[in-house]
Amino acid sequence: MRRTAIPLTVVVASVAAALVPAVSQVGAAASQAVPGIQWEKCPPEISPVPIPDGMQCGTVKVPLDYRKPDGRTIDIAVSRLPSTKPDKRRGVLLTNPGGPSPGQNYPAFLVAMGLPQSVRDSYDVIGMDPRGMGRSTPVTCDLTVEQQSAGNVPPYARNAADVTKRAAAVKQIAKQCAASKTAWMLPYVSTANTARDLDQVRVALGESKISYAGASWGTHLGAVYTTLFPERSDRIVLDSNVGPDGWDYANDRLFARGFADRFPDFAKYAAANHREYGLGRTPAEVTAKYFELAGWLDKKPFPSIDGSTFRLLTFVFLYGGQQFPTLAGIWRAVDANQEPPVPADTATQNVQNLVAARYYMICNDSRWPKAVETYQRNVAVDRIRYPLFGAAGANLQPCAFWPDPTEPPVRITDRGPSNVLLVQNLRDPATPLVGAQKLLRALGNRATMVTADQGGHGVYPGGKNQCAKHAVTSFLTTGDRPDRGYHCPVQAEPR
Repeated sequence: MRRTAIPLTVVVASVAAALVPAVSQVGAAASQAVPGIQWEKCPPEISPVPIPDGMQCGTVKVPLDYRKPDGRTIDIAVSRLPSTKPDKRRGVLLTNPGGPSPGQNYPAFLVAMGLPQSVRDSYDVIGMDPRGMGRSTPVTCDLTVEQQSAGNVPPYARNAADVTKRAAAVKQIAKQCAASKTAWMLPYVSTANTARDLDQVRVALGESKISYAGASWGTHLGAVYTTLFPERSDRIVLDSNVGPDGWDYANDRLFARGFADRFPDFAKYAAANHREYGLGRTPAEVTAKYFELAGWLDKKPFPSIDGSTFRLLTFVFLYGGQQFPTLAGIWRAVDANQEPPVPADTATQNVQNLVAARYYMICNDSRWPKAVETYQRNVAVDRIRYPLFGAAGANLQPCAFWPDPTEPPVRITDRGPSNVLLVQNLRDPATPLVGAQKLLRALGNRATMVTADQGGHGVYPGGKNQCAKHAVTSFLTTGDRPDRGYHCPVQAEPR
């Protein structure tokens, strides 16, 4: 059965909250080409949201293997949304949307989500497709449609047999990746090398330092960059944080914790709208309905959705509160024994490349357990510890059958300037608070953290908590970063 995990995850993670007026013209000083990049108009097909006036695209050539800087090169696709206020411009702001996903279009998404004009005036906002994906030199695993839908979140395993079945499937994916026509790139697609690519973009832009704003997996990329290049880091914003070890097996298991943190928000919504959806009058009744529907679909799946997909859809639509009506509608249809209105895939990315590049990136970053029995044991443990979703996050990825990484992972430390701001929702399904707290401890005196009393994945700039968003805008535009972390309640005013 084709699962819709990857396209739906991309769509939800990239939702634009609101559109703002585009820049009408590019100032003379900002329109001059920077050394090393030939800028041209961005093609409209790179972005499902409108491309702002003045946004430009180009390519930077970087070493495939940084140990051989004069060897083979690959292309890195970049974009630039220039500041139109030369008197206010203070530098460049490199960005990453997480995923890992293509980010050449991310400046357009940031504008669509309401990036403040003061930030746009202060920086040339830079996007980049990480190596291996999008319009950068792409990789492939020759994935079938069914393999493409396997996704970056493992399926819920009902028992040890499901884990064994998943092991066979992902072992085949790993084998295809290693035998594909782009296997020559496989050892070199990693977060560390992507951070080095960011620094090559800095050089091509002619800048001595860069500021950075990354979300989700992009927080790990930013943490790695500022660890490798602390003296070249200006103002670093990490939003919705992955732990200091990046996307390893322990991080996969945190999906269960994030689901448990966030699900009560949906349960309250559905209970408050029981008259419309009929899913339960109290959050406890809605929670019981979740287990009822998932168990029913395990036994009698629809063509488009089984119990595993139902759990995954619920996880994906916990990313943003604006998705709750859609999720409740899916539940209502299943409860009425009707084929649910699962949204069509609308992502513009090449899904085959997206899934393959994610495997290249995360599997190269760390060593994963190789014994299937380890996953069977952890699935059994997490099914009890986190009954909502634990048996998904503890399941296998192709990384279990991946070659060992070519270099050890970058260890995030407190060595470097105190120029990092973490922002984090309390109830984030994909990157739960516990991961952000671990990253904060690893960065030590380099970082402070502002938390927001809200659920969902992503704080800036599309979140509702004005207090937390003000902290980011103030830091980026003035350099004013709180000496100590603080918490923003639901109705808090900007500090």
